[in-house]
Amino acid sequence: MGSSWKAIADDSRRQVLLLLKDGDKTPTELSKSFDFSMAALSTHLRVLRDADLVSERRVGQHRYYSVNREKMSEMQLFFDGFWEGALQNLKRHAESKVGKNGK
Repeated sequence: MGSSWKAIADDSRRQVLLLLKDGDKTPTELSKSFDFSMAALSTHLRVLRDADLVSERRVGQHRYYSVNREKMSEMQLFFDGFWEGALQNLKRHAESKVGKNGK
């Protein structure tokens, strides 16, 4: 299994994730949004799959890729930790201003 953080370090792979957020897509559908070859797209999808950020489902000869929301949620929790403290500080600051003004 690859590192999810290394996998999203690449702009193209982040774009693939954004394209997949609304539902499953085939490589052909994804390729319409990129200027690189299908081989390059395949490599990006493999990196994302190895990092467990996307899953692959085969239907006949077609492959459908989708976002692994559970894995993405783990990454979101990491970033939420940054905002939680900032929001608490903002709340304290706002409450201190209200307290000083008597409003």
